[in-house]
Amino acid sequence: MDLAAITDFNLVAKHGGFGAASRASAMSKATLSRRVRELEESLGVRLIERGVRPLQLTEEGAALYARTEEPFGAIADTVQAIKAGLKHPSGRLRISAPLLFVNMSLGPLAAAFVAAYPDVLLEVTTDDGFVDLRDGAIDVVIRANPRPDDDLVGRCFLTNPLVLVAPPGLPRPADDHQPFPAVMRTGMEDGETWIVVDAANGATRHYRPQAVLRLSSPLSIRDAVVAGAGAALVPVAIVASDVAAGRLVHWGASTRPPIEVWVLHASRRLVSTKVSAFVNFICEYFKPTEKR
Repeated sequence: MDLAAITDFNLVAKHGGFGAASRASAMSKATLSRRVRELEESLGVRLIERGVRPLQLTEEGAALYARTEEPFGAIADTVQAIKAGLKHPSGRLRISAPLLFVNMSLGPLAAAFVAAYPDVLLEVTTDDGFVDLRDGAIDVVIRANPRPDDDLVGRCFLTNPLVLVAPPGLPRPADDHQPFPAVMRTGMEDGETWIVVDAANGATRHYRPQAVLRLSSPLSIRDAVVAGAGAALVPVAIVASDVAAGRLVHWGASTRPPIEVWVLHASRRLVSTKVSAFVNFICEYFKPTEKR
């Protein structure tokens, strides 16, 4: 079987026609048409409906494209990477990151990355939901506590413990049974118990939050606590400066597992140099020993 002919067929199918594929590849329409026709003859089936606009694949053509698009795309990526120079990251790098991370960290990180890799054009979109990397629209995703996915690989570059903070004027509960006003995340259940290691003496305490306000954004929760609405369980990174400045009081650290922030990319595709460069860069950037 002519693998080059399958590559040409995939090119036509991907771009939706011989003309668009010709412009994308600098191959003539006549050459592409001939290669697809020869592939059809070798397989004994028609892959493309002739005379139909826009381009329409036959059932056999759609099946062939679905099965060969990904592996042949990886081969094309490999060739492109070799031509570009495997040790020289370049081109557009598309990243999806959650709103909290974008607001807290991405500006300085992005500036440092493009300074280190000036031939990479970084494009970042904000999205807190699921992003399917298999469609090729995004190269890298940053996610907090991502669900396991066999199609993704990556590294945890940041852990963020949860802490219980309160406005200075809010009295701390006298015992484990006394409820207190709390700003809670949307989706938290009533009647939860927050188990916290006391910041003053290291003892374990049980707190009984009573929701007075529910918000979906951790930054909004922090701002509501600073404004005096109640205490809240939040990631330490977003309240560290408020605690240091005395705007908030640190009651203790939660015994819940810390939030893990991961950088992820598709496992079935060639890992390009620009993706590898970004993954390594962000992990180095957030090393605990680094001070920024």
